[in-house]
Amino acid sequence: MKIQLRYLFLFTSLAALTVSCMEELPTRLEYEGYEYSELDENAGTWNLILMAGKEQVSIPDPAAVGSAALNQQLQEVKSKIANSTAAQRESANYWTNNSLLRWNEIALELSVKYNLIPGPNSDGTYTLPNPANPAATPNFPFAHPPYISRMLAYLSVAQYDGLITAWHYKKKFGRPAPYKLDPQIKSAYEENGLNSYPSDGAVVAITSRDILSVMFPLEKEYLNKLAEAHLESLVLAGINVSSDIEAGKIIGTEVSKIALARANTDGMKSAQTPKSVSDSIKNAAFQHFGWKWENMESPQRPVGLTPLFGKVKMWNVPTVEEVRPRVPPAPGSEEFNRDAEELKRFAAKLTTEQRRIANFWNDGINTYSPPGHWNRFAKEAVVKYRLSPVRTARVFAYMNMAIVDAGISCWDAKYYYHYPRPIQTIPGFKTILGTPNFPAYTSGHSTFSAAASEVLAHFFPSDAAKFRKWADEAAMSRIYGGIHYRFDAEEGLAQGRAVAAFTVAKAKRDQVD
Repeated sequence: MKIQLRYLFLFTSLAALTVSCMEELPTRLEYEGYEYSELDENAGTWNLILMAGKEQVSIPDPAAVGSAALNQQLQEVKSKIANSTAAQRESANYWTNNSLLRWNEIALELSVKYNLIPGPNSDGTYTLPNPANPAATPNFPFAHPPYISRMLAYLSVAQYDGLITAWHYKKKFGRPAPYKLDPQIKSAYEENGLNSYPSDGAVVAITSRDILSVMFPLEKEYLNKLAEAHLESLVLAGINVSSDIEAGKIIGTEVSKIALARANTDGMKSAQTPKSVSDSIKNAAFQHFGWKWENMESPQRPVGLTPLFGKVKMWNVPTVEEVRPRVPPAPGSEEFNRDAEELKRFAAKLTTEQRRIANFWNDGINTYSPPGHWNRFAKEAVVKYRLSPVRTARVFAYMNMAIVDAGISCWDAKYYYHYPRPIQTIPGFKTILGTPNFPAYTSGHSTFSAAASEVLAHFFPSDAAKFRKWADEAAMSRIYGGIHYRFDAEEGLAQGRAVAAFTVAKAKRDQVD
């Protein structure tokens, strides 16, 4: 059984909401229609990530087919469809049956909006975003790469566990969709026969709204409007009655609570340290290795970005020490000098193609950063291979767990070794991409990209070579840009692949076809 999915660009019904919140950005992709390759009717048997069991969240038994209660709900569906406006019908087309992709786009757009470095005060000091007062200046959050990677992991895992739970109950209760029960109801999508109780779309709408509302607290009203439009579209599309949606909302709410409980205790609250802690980390590295990174910005921020992100709880790697890379070469050593000379050669004569690669992968402020870049690649692969919603959720959950674990391991290395960047160690050296506010070793672009590429290679083996080539290119882009030495990039790639091996091993143990 297959579903026809018309993946369209931003519709008028939601344009006002989006434009009011942010500018149009290249996070939304336009696709031609495609049919799902399979529906994964048995996905309710797949392993959960956060939850202890499929019925940890309970929903009421649905009204029986032919009952007065269900017949009344079917009449409500027909009435709403008959009285729907053109904008409402466009909204139903916009959300589609794979609405998880839409919510991923929304998450990336918010990442772009909030990826702005807090500026200095008039006296040269810096004020950090305050989660207890998100509307203060600067607004919370500063959506830097570690923050975005963590946000996407919680979003994707909550969606995945919620959809597995929904598929479990769909099979258990077996209640057909409205268009199967009443010939006067027509589905807005190709009829597929998937049971409708509980609504998988409602699960995605609520988990997405609830997770993103915590990650971006100033956007609660905006996100609630999007969720309401999404929920309304499920009825207008003829695929759910009100009790389907209410049951899906229960699942979405409870799964989100479980995910956010983990987030509340994962250590992220302590990742950004005061200067005294930051200085102690720097001094420990200097005593141990004989070098330390110094921020070369002007004006200089007194504390590096999230020095203790390397202490945040990982998803699939047992301990961060298991993937910590080797000690980097000492400044002035033969390996260091070789890579420093390479940077000077690139700086003196960068080709047009090398500059293009550096700029394409820059992913700096006011972008969705490297984690977002790989979510866009994953979205393109999902559409190419026409995955069902629950299998789509699986790809994003495993990839984003690997990405954030890679980020945690990378930041552990950055502040454990506290290695200086080229702009600090090579006299007179200049970059074409600015200078990041954290140590060099290992390269974040390399670790994020290697981890993502290995997970995508597992799920899409026919495209494995392409994903790995992109990861290598992302790593080289930082060398071309003068941000990293070659050993930063190469060790980062190895580190990201080591992280991904744990995630892929977990995925294989799931024994999903």
